[in-house]
Amino acid sequence: MGRRPTIDREELTRLVAEGLSVQELAAHFGVSESGVLQAKRAAGLAKPMLDHSRAVPWKVARVHMQSGPATNLRNLSAAAQGRPPASERLNTALRWAQRLVDAGLDVDYDHAEGFREVPASPGESHVAGVLAAARKALEGR
Repeated sequence: MGRRPTIDREELTRLVAEGLSVQELAAHFGVSESGVLQAKRAAGLAKPMLDHSRAVPWKVARVHMQSGPATNLRNLSAAAQGRPPASERLNTALRWAQRLVDAGLDVDYDHAEGFREVPASPGESHVAGVLAAARKALEGR
C-alpha cells in the first residue's frame, strides 16, 4: 500500500493565487477534488460560505430548492452579503422581488406545496426586507 498523497500548503497557496481550478489542483496533487477543498479550507484559502438563512428562513424540501422563489431569494441574499450572482441572475431576482413588492405581495412556504405568493402584511414583507438588504449592499459597491 502506497503513501497517501499530500498537499504542500505553500505550493497550494501559490497555485490558487495563479488561478488554478479545483479540478486542476486535484490533478496536480494527485488527490480528489474533495481533498483539495479540505486543504484549501485548512489553509484559509476557501471563501467563506454564504448564509442564506435570513432570506430563506424555512426548512425547504429538496424538491423545492431550485424553484424560482428559492433561487431568487438566495441570489438576493448573496448580493446582500457582498457576493452578487451573475448579472442575469441578479436582475431576474431584483425584478421578481420588485414585482411582488409593487403588487403588495410576499412569499410564504409550505413543505408539501412549496412557495406561494400571499398578501404582504403591512410593514412586514419578507421579500421587501430581503430586497432592501440586497439594494443597500449593491449601492455600496
